[in-house]
Amino acid sequence: MALEKVNSPEDLKKLSREELIVLAQDIRDAMLHRVSNKGGHVGPDFGAVELIIALHKVFNSPVDKFVFDVSHQCYPHKIITGRKFGFLDLDRYSEVSGYTNQDESEHDFFKIGHTSTSVSLATGLAKARDLRGVKENIIAIIGDGSLSGGEAFEGLNVASELNTNMIIIANDNDMSIAENHGGLYKNLRELRESNGQAQNNYFKSLGLDYIYVDKGNDLEALIEVFEKVKDIDHPIVVHVHTQKGKGLSYAEKDKETWHYGMPFDPKTGESKVNYSGGLSNDTAEFLMDKMKKDPAVAVVTSGTPTVLGFTKDRREKFEKQFSDVGIAEEQAVAMISGMAKNGGKPIYGVFSTFIQRTYDQLSQDLAINNNPSTILIFGGGLGGMSDVTHLCWFDISLVSNIPNIVFLAPTSKEEYFAMLDWSIEYKGHPVAIRVPSQLSEDTGNVQKDFSDLNKYLVTEKGKDVAILGLGNFYKLGKEVKELLKKNGINATLINPRYASGLDETLLNELKAEHKLVVTLEDGVIDGGFGEKIARFYGASDMKVLNYGIKKEFTDRVTPDVAFKSNRLTKEQITQDILDIVK
Repeated sequence: MALEKVNSPEDLKKLSREELIVLAQDIRDAMLHRVSNKGGHVGPDFGAVELIIALHKVFNSPVDKFVFDVSHQCYPHKIITGRKFGFLDLDRYSEVSGYTNQDESEHDFFKIGHTSTSVSLATGLAKARDLRGVKENIIAIIGDGSLSGGEAFEGLNVASELNTNMIIIANDNDMSIAENHGGLYKNLRELRESNGQAQNNYFKSLGLDYIYVDKGNDLEALIEVFEKVKDIDHPIVVHVHTQKGKGLSYAEKDKETWHYGMPFDPKTGESKVNYSGGLSNDTAEFLMDKMKKDPAVAVVTSGTPTVLGFTKDRREKFEKQFSDVGIAEEQAVAMISGMAKNGGKPIYGVFSTFIQRTYDQLSQDLAINNNPSTILIFGGGLGGMSDVTHLCWFDISLVSNIPNIVFLAPTSKEEYFAMLDWSIEYKGHPVAIRVPSQLSEDTGNVQKDFSDLNKYLVTEKGKDVAILGLGNFYKLGKEVKELLKKNGINATLINPRYASGLDETLLNELKAEHKLVVTLEDGVIDGGFGEKIARFYGASDMKVLNYGIKKEFTDRVTPDVAFKSNRLTKEQITQDILDIVK
């Protein structure tokens, strides 16, 4: 087992070419051990094993600096750079994150989890190197899927003018998370089919030197090319054609499904987890029905079609009314604004963590122009992803404070679809809906029209204490109300529904029989919904308690720990209320 000998890149350099081939399989075995037990990115990492081995064989990390775009190809790098215990030892998995992390190793330089950033970051490393007058290779590793993001173009554009050592590895496996989309990928195909000789060359058009490696999983070919470009005195793109999921039959066959995998049987690929996908599948069924009936209804995604439940067969069925713009959230938001302006009824689906990538377009292209369209934000709150690069609790404060956007927070499946149905036809403003993950029970009496903006719903009338449970946290509000009742307090329970505005009439009415208003939101508390309520009552005698998530970056904190550290358990909240009103 060659991996036993490798605890650092220096150890790898001592291996023979034959031992490196054995090492490649050892690394795949180690990665399979981790992802089959813990889950993780499968296809991108399995496809990049030889690429990463060759980089470490030729270059001198960490003096030579590697920057991994989106980190989807960093597992082999982590294994080589002293972190194989995070792949081989079940008890130590949590010590190694799924993304590059400079706190783990001197061989990592950034915490990276969002895409299209590596070239731009690398230009900064190269510029600082030259300012300091030192000699080192700067290497950016970027997948073809990440090239669709605007920042990737910006980075390449600047890199071409640096006129200094910078090596850009374009790892082309002909896939993004799903299939690639856009004119850029036609050119990449031309380059692959012509062995890099096509006259039309995206990279050369930007003034970058270029070399192509067709056998991107061939160690000998990779080592030979990397030795040629090492210590180069100008920027160059090394375009490497690899196979996504290499060495894992089911991942090679079904590249989209195996981009990322929950825990699974390593032999068969059968999932060990019964994951329903939340409301994604139901959303797809609902939207497909709308699309059948109205050709103006169209769905847009930015590289994550299954967030909306649009599997490959569904995408093909509605090819004209479905657009995947690639990993380019800015394009998606600007595009739906244009579609709405010209008579379309667009629905854009996106994960909470990625909506922050397009703040300017939300404000400038969409909200200022007030074009009616629908944005569905999935995975928001403490129940979503928890890696420091993928935190999902900033969307409420981000989106709700942009003028003209109506931001709705449904509490149940029934209410969610009523809001979605309404938003598609609503012409007053763009509408964002935070797709609920913590579902309360359907009432059977859900409102169908939400045009009377910012009208909160009093679901249970009481006095002394009023609890406003926004979206996912309405259920928590109900639990707090039940605990208060056991302590002799019959609280009023309110479903605010609108994260973006105040029901001033209701808030004023609460002053008559209430001493305390409690706000609960599954998002960052600074700049959030609760602060709007506290500001409203600022000059009055009403006391306000705001509950939400602290403004901080956390990494892989479990929901139970996060709830306690933010005083979000029903017991903690109830005790705080009792301390004030009793």
